[in-house]
Amino acid sequence: MPELPEVEGVVRDLRPIVEGKTIATVTFSDIVYASHEAGKQAIVKNAKPYQFEQLLTNMKIEKLERRSKYIFFHLNKSGESFILVNHLGMSGAWFVVNDVLEITEEKFRKHIHAVFTLASGELLVYADIRRFGELRFIKELADHPPLLKMAPEPFDDSACDFFLTQSEKPKFAKKAIKEVIMDGQVISGCGNIYATEALFKLFIHPGRVTSDLSREQKTELFQVICDVLQESIDSGGSTISDYRSINGGAGTMQHRLKMYGKKQCVICETNTESIVIGGRTSTYCPQCQK
Repeated sequence: MPELPEVEGVVRDLRPIVEGKTIATVTFSDIVYASHEAGKQAIVKNAKPYQFEQLLTNMKIEKLERRSKYIFFHLNKSGESFILVNHLGMSGAWFVVNDVLEITEEKFRKHIHAVFTLASGELLVYADIRRFGELRFIKELADHPPLLKMAPEPFDDSACDFFLTQSEKPKFAKKAIKEVIMDGQVISGCGNIYATEALFKLFIHPGRVTSDLSREQKTELFQVICDVLQESIDSGGSTISDYRSINGGAGTMQHRLKMYGKKQCVICETNTESIVIGGRTSTYCPQCQK
C-alpha cells in the first residue's frame, strides 16, 4: 500500500498545483541526515541529503507522471532534464501548504522528511511515518536499472500479451498466481489489495499454481485486474491505514472491497481464511475460491 490507483490519485491531484513551478530550496529532516551518517539511506537514495538539496535548487517541475507505483517528477534546469523518482512506500504522503501547521493530521506533521519550497511561496511537503518511501534523483531510467524491468502499464495495449508471456516463463509458471500478479515485472501496479479482489471476483484460490490456469482464464483474470484498478482510480483509491492523497484527502474504494480484510465471505457467508503468499497475507474464501 499504496498501489497503482492510490499513486494515480496523488499524481492527478499534485499535477495542476506544481507543474510549471520552480523549486527554490529543499531541506531534509534531521532523521534523514542521521540515517545517512549511520550508513543507512532513509528516504533519500543514491546521494547524500546535502547533495540532493544542492541538485534540486532552481529545478523547474515540468511534468508529473505515474509509472506503476512510482511518481516521476520530470525536472529541468538550464535546459538539462532530470527525474526525481518517488515511491510512497507504506505511508508516504504529499502536501502543498503555505505553512506546515496546515497539515492537520499530527502523525504526518510529526514525520515530515522533505520540504520543497517553491518559488511561488508554497511548500511541497513529503511526510512518511514509517520511512519506507524513497526519493531518488536520476538523469535517466537506466541510472536505476530496476525501473527498466517494470511491466507495461496495465491499460496499455501490449500489457495483456506481456502478462501472458511472462506467466508462462519457468520463473513464474510454478509460483502461486497471487504472487505472480503482484510482481511488477509481470503486471505494473497490482498489489495485495487489488490482487485479492480480482482473484475473488473469478473465484480463484490465491495459492493456485499459475501454470494450472488456462490461457483463457489468465486473459480473463488480467481484464478483471484492469477493471478493479480502474474502479479504484474512479473511487479515489482505498484509504486504508496511513494512505492519503495530497493534503490528507481520502478515497472511497475501501467501501467497495469484497474480500480484502474481510472476516466473512460476502457471497456464501463462510468465514474467510488467510495464508502468506509472496510475503503478504492473502485472504480468501475456502468455499468459493478453488
